[in-house]
Amino acid sequence: MDILLGLQWGDEGKGKIVDVLSPDYDLIARFQGGPNAGHSLEFEDFKHVLHSIPSGIFRDNTINLIGNGVVLDPLIFMDEIDKIEEIKPDALKRLFISKKAHLILPTHKLLDAASEAAKGITKIGSTLKGIGPTYMDKTGRNGLRVGDILEDNFLEKYDFLKNKHLQMLKQYDFDFNYLEDEEDWFEGIELMKKFKLVDGEYYINDALNDNKKVLAEGAQGTLLDIEFGSYPFVTSSNTVSSGANIGLGVAPNRVGKIYGIFKSYCTRVGSGPFPTELFDQNGKYLQTKGHEFGATTGRERRCGWMDLPALKYAIMLNGVTDLIMTKADVLSGLETFKVAVAYDIKGQQTTNVPFEFNQNIKPVLKEFKGWKTDLSGIDLYDKLPQELKDYISFIEKETNVPVNIISVGADRKETIIRK
Repeated sequence: MDILLGLQWGDEGKGKIVDVLSPDYDLIARFQGGPNAGHSLEFEDFKHVLHSIPSGIFRDNTINLIGNGVVLDPLIFMDEIDKIEEIKPDALKRLFISKKAHLILPTHKLLDAASEAAKGITKIGSTLKGIGPTYMDKTGRNGLRVGDILEDNFLEKYDFLKNKHLQMLKQYDFDFNYLEDEEDWFEGIELMKKFKLVDGEYYINDALNDNKKVLAEGAQGTLLDIEFGSYPFVTSSNTVSSGANIGLGVAPNRVGKIYGIFKSYCTRVGSGPFPTELFDQNGKYLQTKGHEFGATTGRERRCGWMDLPALKYAIMLNGVTDLIMTKADVLSGLETFKVAVAYDIKGQQTTNVPFEFNQNIKPVLKEFKGWKTDLSGIDLYDKLPQELKDYISFIEKETNVPVNIISVGADRKETIIRK
C-alpha cells in the first residue's frame, strides 16, 4: 500500500494528484477526515470537488473505499452521489464504505457551530461540518457507525446520541433547529444502504493479499494533525502517514511509497499561526493567480512563502519517499520569490518547529530569482525554466527527497512526471 498526503496546512492539490496516479492503482482508499475536505479534479473541461468520496472515482476499473477513519455525513454524501450520478453513474458501482466509519449527525454540526461561536476571537476556524464533535463521540465511545444503520436498534442508538447532544446545547446561548436537517439526513441513510458496506480492514487486506495495488488518500495536511500540527488550530484526526494504518486497518510493514504533496508556496484557511504569511502585493498575487479560495467553504486562503523548516518537519513525521510540487505555475511572473530557511525566535535561530508554533516566530528568508515563462503547456521536466529547476534542486538538496512530480496547472494533463 502506498500513501499520499499533504505536507502543509491542506489544500496542496491531493485530489488532482490522486486522480493522476489512479490508473496505476486498483483501489483508492480515504483514511481519515470528513467533508471538511475539498479535493478538486479537473479534466476534459470538467471540474468537480469531492468531499468524502476518494479521488479515484472517475477512473474506470478503480475501486474506491471510504475507510473506517473517515467521518461521514449522510446529507453531504447524498449530495455528492447525486452530482456524480449526473456525470458518471457507472462510477458508483465501484464505491465501497467501511462499516466502521463514523456518522456525522445533524446535532454534531450544531455543537460545532455553537462551540465555535462561543470562542469568539479565539475561534479555531472550523468548517462547521461537525467533524470535531463526531471524533469526540468516537473517542468517547458514544459514536454511531455506518454498520449501525443495518441493525434493528439503530433508531434507539440515534435518539440516545441526539438527546445527549440536545442536553449539551443547553449550555450555549445559541438558536438552532435540527429538525429541518433530520428528515433529509435519514434519506441519506437510506441511500447509503444501497452501497456495498464492507468490513474495510478485511476488504483492503484481502486486496493486498491478491497483489492489488492500493493507494491511501489523506485529507487536510500534516501541519493540521491533531498530535503534531499547530495545536490547537488543527483538525481532529491524524493526517500523517501513520494515520493511514489506523484509518484503514493496514499494518505498517505493508506500506511502500509515501507521496508527500506541497505547494510551491504556502496557504492556510482559518485561524492559526502562519510564519511566512504575506500581507503585501505578493500575497495578493499568489491568492489571485492561485485561485486560493476554499473548495469546501469558499473562504479566502491566507498566502505566504514556502516554509522549509515546516516542510522538513512534515517529511520527517511521514517518512516521505517521493515529493510532489503543485502550483509551480503560480510563481510564474514574479521577479523574485522567497523561502523561509529558518526561524528567528526571540533572537535565536532554529530550523526546528518549536513546541509553541505561534506568532512569535519570524522567518529567516532566502531569495530566489523568478521566471516569466508560462508553464501551462510544458510536459517535460527539461523544458521547465532553469530558475524553477534550480528551486526544485534546492528543495531536493535540503530535504534529501526527490521531487518526482510537478503540477503546472489544474488539469490532470498539466502534470510532469519525472522518470
